[in-house]
Amino acid sequence: MKAKILLLEDDMALQEIIAECLSEEGYEVVCCNDGVEAASRAYEENFDGLLLDVMVPNMSGFEALKSIRESGKQTPAIFITALNSIKDLEVGFKSGCDDYLRKPFELSELLLRLEALLKRSNRISVYEFGNGYSFDCGEGILYLEGKPCKISLKERELLKILLINENHFVSLEEIFSTLWGYGEEPSELSLRVYIKNLRQIVGKDNILTRRGEGYCYKKLIE
Repeated sequence: MKAKILLLEDDMALQEIIAECLSEEGYEVVCCNDGVEAASRAYEENFDGLLLDVMVPNMSGFEALKSIRESGKQTPAIFITALNSIKDLEVGFKSGCDDYLRKPFELSELLLRLEALLKRSNRISVYEFGNGYSFDCGEGILYLEGKPCKISLKERELLKILLINENHFVSLEEIFSTLWGYGEEPSELSLRVYIKNLRQIVGKDNILTRRGEGYCYKKLIE
């Protein structure tokens, strides 16, 4: 499975076209119609990339991304907009975007830009743990000596969020919002079990815990 993308576009016809194109390429797409909704979803959930129109209701794409950045989220972002002045370009990049795609555009160009952006931002796509295990963050697959092995969905998501935030503590709130969907009750006891299981994979001393800060993957120097 490819990356999870947040799409902010209030033109419903264009939104449907883009979402369908991305889905056909294997991306998971979450669509929003206005800036407030987009900023809220980006804060509450974890996305691999943001595609943001600028001129949208309630809060512009510029303001939405600025709010997302101020919340601490550094998710790669591309503005897709009909605005084309140098001033607009400056505002867009100052609000925290990584790329800018002017309307009208070809879907093939959007896919190329998105794929290139995700490759640049993925840091390390495959992590190896020195005990025969490796984890492909892009595909979400755990391998043991090169062969796929079973791991629960929640453990897989937890491992991914810890790895992509290597050397940084991930709060319990962010972990809970990632592992437990809408209507599900987060379980700290279950989380402790997942952490215990993951420590057997990555090394018991490589996942740190700190009261009030959450959990952190930190590879020890061998």
